[in-house]
Amino acid sequence: MASFYGIGVGPGDSELLTVKSINTIKNLDVLYVPQAHKGSKSVAERIATPYLPATLAIKKRHFPMVKDWDTKMESWRKIADEIKDDVQQGNNVGFLTLGDPSVYSTFSYLADILIPVIDVQTIAGISSFSQIAASLSIPLMLDEESLEVVPATADKEKLAKVIDLNDNVVIMKIATNFKKVYQILKERKLLDKTVIVENASMANQRVQRLTEYSADDQLPYFSTALLKKKEA
Repeated sequence: MASFYGIGVGPGDSELLTVKSINTIKNLDVLYVPQAHKGSKSVAERIATPYLPATLAIKKRHFPMVKDWDTKMESWRKIADEIKDDVQQGNNVGFLTLGDPSVYSTFSYLADILIPVIDVQTIAGISSFSQIAASLSIPLMLDEESLEVVPATADKEKLAKVIDLNDNVVIMKIATNFKKVYQILKERKLLDKTVIVENASMANQRVQRLTEYSADDQLPYFSTALLKKKEA
């Protein structure tokens, strides 16, 4: 039976794909990837390139990065209809997603539309924050410690509450609201407890304490903050 697969390719390094992700990719007939700017490959496609079969049909589609929900939903439904047709014609179809498909991924919206009509499979990947912790050789949590993952796009009150209530906090999408996050952490004297990792596991990865930044700095899109209130 043909299926639709959401495949996690990890945060950036092609060697971080799981064996299952690689084997799934090798058995695909059709692959959907985001349309990158100026015809170049998307980050997810570039990561998976070493494993893409020469016979694979690659369909690049535009996924609007806008706040308007109706605009995004219209695009997702149109692409989902195309995926459904491909699967119903007997093709194994894949969609690549950075990190893990279950963490802030467009795949989840496509899956929600398609699960009632075709077989949908999710292939886990290594999340950016798991790789960040591994690269720094520090635990995300120990013993009775708590961990919460939150996007920097959350409102200030919610971000502050998450930071106040947890021992460890991963703040994703931090480049979109860096000044807000910086100010919240500065008010709590937690700048020195926070590490920023830019472009995790990519060739241009950079790791710095938040104390090395100023509130007005512009961060790369793929930047993540890890707050640890207790020393490992």
